[in-house]
Amino acid sequence: MYYAITGHDAPNSLASRLENRPAHLARLQALQTEGRLLLAGPFPAIDASDPGPAGFSGSLIVAEFTDLPAAQAWANADPYKLAGVYAQVDVRPFKKVLPT
Repeated sequence: MYYAITGHDAPNSLASRLENRPAHLARLQALQTEGRLLLAGPFPAIDASDPGPAGFSGSLIVAEFTDLPAAQAWANADPYKLAGVYAQVDVRPFKKVLPT
């Protein structure tokens, strides 16, 4: 089943986000290689694809896991979570309807 993982950035976490981005992307790339990643990306803090120093307000990852505890464990081990980039992480089941 798919699970939506929403990370909510801590205030003033842009420098830490940039520092930990390679490790974060490596984990997402592993999910993609395994065919389990539906989508992933950040939420710009302003209405721009490159928010510059405004940074980001969080991220969304939708990926396949065996169950909710597995998805939660994966989210808790994310470099952004471990480094304090994410102040909070929500993990919920996600049912993909479209596109088919």
